[in-house]
Amino acid sequence: MKRNLVIIGGGPAGLAAAIGAYDEGERDILILEREPNLGGILNQCIHNGFGLHTFKEELTGPEYASRFIREVKARNIEYKLNTTVIKLSGEKRVTAVNETDGLMNIDARAVILACGCRERPRGAINIAGCRSAGIFSAGTAQKLVNMEGYMPGKEVVILGSGDIGLIMARRMTSEGAVVKAVVELMPYSSGLNRNIVQCLNDFNIPLKFSHTVVDIKGNGRVKSVVIAPVDEKLNPIMDKAEEISCDCLLLSVGLLPENELAKQAGIALSPVTGGAEVDENMMTLSDGVFECGNVLHVHDLVDFVSEESAHAGKCAARYIAGKIESGSERIKIGTFGGVRYCVPEYVYRGKASEGIGLKMRVNNVYRKVRIKVVADGVEIAGKNKQIVTPGEMETLSLTAEQADKLKNASDVSVGLEVK
Repeated sequence: MKRNLVIIGGGPAGLAAAIGAYDEGERDILILEREPNLGGILNQCIHNGFGLHTFKEELTGPEYASRFIREVKARNIEYKLNTTVIKLSGEKRVTAVNETDGLMNIDARAVILACGCRERPRGAINIAGCRSAGIFSAGTAQKLVNMEGYMPGKEVVILGSGDIGLIMARRMTSEGAVVKAVVELMPYSSGLNRNIVQCLNDFNIPLKFSHTVVDIKGNGRVKSVVIAPVDEKLNPIMDKAEEISCDCLLLSVGLLPENELAKQAGIALSPVTGGAEVDENMMTLSDGVFECGNVLHVHDLVDFVSEESAHAGKCAARYIAGKIESGSERIKIGTFGGVRYCVPEYVYRGKASEGIGLKMRVNNVYRKVRIKVVADGVEIAGKNKQIVTPGEMETLSLTAEQADKLKNASDVSVGLEVK
């Protein structure tokens, strides 16, 4: 089977990418989604707060997803549900399987990876203690409560202050559970400040910074957890440990881009984000393979996922039409002054025809800073911020004129200057 564009993933990234490609003129598009419905993770995110940037109104996750699903169906874009992609080759051959079609080999002219991300499990953080029932990732608990109608527990401790954990603190409270504490290893939250206010402060749920869970107790079911403060090197201070009784521990300890297919295809991944390294067209270093959304880097807001993915779809359509030169010389964008990473990581050399949007995260909390782009030692773009935090993605938009200076420089970097 031959197709022009195959999009792997039918969540918010895949839907926006398909619409972007269609509106750019591409008609031969196929979306492959492993779940029985389009919409991805948004289907279990029944809280509001979505769509403020995209639609200028506050929507729930399913409402936000439904608007994109409606647009995909209005364009008659083909999609296959309950379809698992099991392999992606370096030659853009997609191997997938479902009950109706069986095993499929699809040779694509372009592929967009929009696979989303997964939660970091308990095994990745090495918490001591028993393997009792009652330990869940926050996203699993969200699905149990919102979609399956099950309560994971009645007395809850949450490890990690990521956005899913913060939202589940509020959700569990509203369903009658008692959230004893949210425990965060770092001295700052990895979630949005608005979620700390709306999900913890409004419900008087304590947030303990610079603390971690050092032991889980219980035979068969969690009975309690032991938490302890940590020092500057993140080592537990055991003589200050305390035990908290609970029957449920939720883990909100980070998200990992779902990049197994990219690894199979030999696509270069960023050691910082875990996603692919891409250029300003959202194309990976493998010709004709694009990546967008949380599989590329973890976003705060789904609105930003949609914007980035629509751009990826547009560029994929332009690539198929021969309007994007591949194999040209790229320049790497470096980082400095507390910026952990920048997406895109590369830009093509040559004349810029349009602006470039840069997205980045910092490694700590900084106040009164200037985010700036430097080309050959000269600032070409920047903006001042009163505060930047690791939990909030920063963006910087370059005009076509500024992008032209960046693309023709020999040394480019993005970073912070503390005032």
